Amino acid sequence: MNQLRITEIFYSLQGEARTVGKPTVFVRLTGCPLRCQYCDTAYAFSGGTLRNIDDIIEEVASYNPRYITITGGEPLAQANCLTLLSRLCDLNAEISLETSGALDVGAVDERINIVMDIKTPGSGEVDRNEYTNIQRLKPSDQIKFVICSRQDYEWARFKIDELNLSDRFDEVLLSPSQMELKARTLADWMLEDHLHARLQIQLHKILWDDVPGR
Repeated sequence: MNQLRITEIFYSLQGEARTVGKPTVFVRLTGCPLRCQYCDTAYAFSGGTLRNIDDIIEEVASYNPRYITITGGEPLAQANCLTLLSRLCDLNAEISLETSGALDVGAVDERINIVMDIKTPGSGEVDRNEYTNIQRLKPSDQIKFVICSRQDYEWARFKIDELNLSDRFDEVLLSPSQMELKARTLADWMLEDHLHARLQIQLHKILWDDVPGR
């Protein structure tokens, strides 16, 4: 059946990545095979509502969006996510997919902007990284690291150099885990090392930390 299990659809400002601050429609799919220790969307691991793709697209289109983000959970854990992504491209909006990088991105529509995590040791899921995905990404796609500690930072710095990420992609993003690392500390490390990456702070957490689903 042409259905997906959806946790929520909502309209907010993009809090991360290249379109930070832009009004965006978010479609949060249910389910994730990973259990990162800093995850702030564990409520999307289960539950949700089965919805037809036509109904999802109709609700998203009602916002007349310029930006749409498919997130989770892990969206690619549901096979029909690929169909949804391609169908959304017909709305004449910029579509981004937030993915853990643990699942194959090779079949994702080329019109989609992929924001792919590389899991650090502090995530507890570093062994789930599927590095062959890097070969499948476009230069316009984005790489993200969530940093929990100095060890994570040094590991990410090594990976950026080892995989030549700053030259291969327009955006390499480093985001501090809010529970474990101050943004200013990460900023100081990046400046000390002249790191070719962008510091990313979750704008939505600053604005609406006390509001679920924002």
